[in-house]
Amino acid sequence: MDSAIFRQIPKMDQLLEGEAVRAAAEDLPRAEAREAVRKELDRLRKELADGTAMPGERELDLRLAGAVRRAGQPRLRRVVNATGIVLHTNLGRAPLSAGTAAHVAETAAGYSNLEYDLETGGRGSRNDLAEELLCRVTGAEAALVVNNNAAAVFLMLNTHARGKKVAVSRGELVEIGGAFRVPEIMRASGADLMEIGTTNKTHPEDYRRALDNGAQAILKVHTSNFRVTGFTASVEAEELAGLAEEYGVPLFYDLGSALPVRKEMLGLPEGIFAGDAAPVCDVCCFSGDKLFGAGQAGIVLGRAEAVAAMKKNQLSRILRVDKMTLAALEDTARWYLDPEQALEKVPVLRMLRADAGRLRQDAEHMAERLARICPSCAFEAVPCTDAPGGGALPGVELPGWAVAVSHAARSANELEEFLRGRDRPVIARIRDGRLLLSVRTVLPGDGPAVEEAFLALEKES
Repeated sequence: MDSAIFRQIPKMDQLLEGEAVRAAAEDLPRAEAREAVRKELDRLRKELADGTAMPGERELDLRLAGAVRRAGQPRLRRVVNATGIVLHTNLGRAPLSAGTAAHVAETAAGYSNLEYDLETGGRGSRNDLAEELLCRVTGAEAALVVNNNAAAVFLMLNTHARGKKVAVSRGELVEIGGAFRVPEIMRASGADLMEIGTTNKTHPEDYRRALDNGAQAILKVHTSNFRVTGFTASVEAEELAGLAEEYGVPLFYDLGSALPVRKEMLGLPEGIFAGDAAPVCDVCCFSGDKLFGAGQAGIVLGRAEAVAAMKKNQLSRILRVDKMTLAALEDTARWYLDPEQALEKVPVLRMLRADAGRLRQDAEHMAERLARICPSCAFEAVPCTDAPGGGALPGVELPGWAVAVSHAARSANELEEFLRGRDRPVIARIRDGRLLLSVRTVLPGDGPAVEEAFLALEKES
């Protein structure tokens, strides 16, 4: 190889002034554009060393512009969820409605009354912004919002059970995502775990025995991310509330992922309605970005005195949420004042209750449109099984429909990788050797991104 070919590569400043590169770098810091060009030139030099011909001036400009555009893409960006998993933890769980997202954007773009009382003109509390609404929706006396449900459990125990023995069923010592375990959270909070019952069976007598032997509180944990079947028994919160009252100890309930409406309205076989749990517990808590359908948050509900003590805990400032989280939570929660409207307005609820017949029509329509755009692929509407996801409602299957995609020259894995690599990535799944695009979780407005991806595929075929 003649090393003189490397001298044909223009200088950096000249390359940065190329028409396509300048356009791509318009909204990018110059240092980042320069770094993107440098890395792409390193790749080019390796190709030239392997015998590849030197690209022409226009071709090189376009190639470097592509590298700059890719560098300018945010690491965190919107994707199309075509997996059929409604609360996909890796994809950000609950999507917000367009109206709620616009409200969050407006709140974030300027100043807000986060801690300013518009009526008195004095200092306000961010805790008050969503509390009244959450209480109206659930029937709780008081409410508090922290940054996630693990934080809510921690604050609840640290405030009310630090240095105290807390009875918990062995069947409820769960591990949630990221290897966070209830026993470790309890230990960190300062509570003293008292295990009762067995893995598969815990009876009222087990709690009573624990209370007779010094237990000073009861913690019930909903096993929201797994299911134990067969020879099992557990004690419902209502019965535990009676025991707690009899012994004069508090009852805490980690709901994990609670429903904002009754399960019957969603056609689900299981799920705990937050409005049923809140009145029987001293304090209960659940995630805001799961079945509740808002942003990441830990929602705390309970008796006024118990929640007030948590607000006074110095840790509550460490665990508090920002204006964007509160904006998303308030705008989502207000729909639950009219559950029938919430079923249409909150994306998570709309997807959970989606009619199989309508999903089939959507899949057939998508298959027809994609077939016209990308003749090199075969598209077929097929039935599939979707899931709630997010560690919520384990074992619940949602009858769905998807578009199965096959290509004569590309495998399902290659198709999946291609779609994942678009400017607006399309995240699909593979079943039985075929790529599936589940229509349940393809949100309104995401259709063009799917079509653009297959148009790009057709151009490369």
